[in-house]
Amino acid sequence: MNAQVIDGKAFAAKVRAQVAEHVGRLKAEHDLTPGLAVVLVGADPASEVYVRSKGKMTVEVGMKSVEHRLEADTSEEDLLAVIKSLNEDPSIHGILVQLPLPKHLNEDLVINSIDPAKDVDGFHISNVGLLGTGQKSMVPCTPLGCLMMLRDHHGSLSGLNAVVVGRSNIVGKPMAQLLLGDSCTVTIAHSRTKDLPDVVRGADIVVAAVGRPEMVLGDWIKPGATVIDVGINRLDAPEKGEGKTRLVGDVHYESAAAVAGAITPVPGGVGPMTIACLLANTLTACCRANELGEPEGLTA
Repeated sequence: MNAQVIDGKAFAAKVRAQVAEHVGRLKAEHDLTPGLAVVLVGADPASEVYVRSKGKMTVEVGMKSVEHRLEADTSEEDLLAVIKSLNEDPSIHGILVQLPLPKHLNEDLVINSIDPAKDVDGFHISNVGLLGTGQKSMVPCTPLGCLMMLRDHHGSLSGLNAVVVGRSNIVGKPMAQLLLGDSCTVTIAHSRTKDLPDVVRGADIVVAAVGRPEMVLGDWIKPGATVIDVGINRLDAPEKGEGKTRLVGDVHYESAAAVAGAITPVPGGVGPMTIACLLANTLTACCRANELGEPEGLTA
């Protein structure tokens, strides 16, 4: 069996086009422009690239993009003051503080200072609680992107057995909650799960988000299962030259693709969906703030 490749890059482009269409209608019908503010503390190179990409795509879909770049030694008090000003700004509907923060800053305190209605990362404890109890919330972007791709591939997920390998607060736990919300039977597994390969073999859907390169092997996969690989790991690639690396997921792609029914590649799978869903969440936050309902097809 050769698995169908789930093209996250193409799917993300489709989501961004949907967002742009909604934004155009908001402008035309309500004179309303969704606004996204990104706060970056310090100059981490990977974060810099990510923030630039977010800003570019925000503008491309017609939204207002605001960036606050703060020095690495910024005090907690000054950072919280910036967030407070954004909470109070009616033109800003989504606030994202780029992680990781410098070690002298308390990430939990900072995240929980964001207005939950503007928390487009879905990390605020209020949104975590709302998602966990099946209520309307802001949903973390990566799990939301995974859910969108699964819905698109399967239609209904009701009754399917899903195994989420990984228990992080950012991906594993919210992913499990979203799958439960779509009536899957869900198992959360992790690196210490006994007989992990056998647990994974029972799954119609496997979401790998454990942070270990190529950990999930092809002989762990049930024939015909759908595999969503959230992992992004860099490995040495001497064949490309000294100091070169290659990106791999948490799934051994070649062996899994020979067995699975569908699979996301790395790169080009889940990754592009994260920013697309950030834009979708900003649109959703804007619509909710102005009591305009939910943007169809872009929420959990």
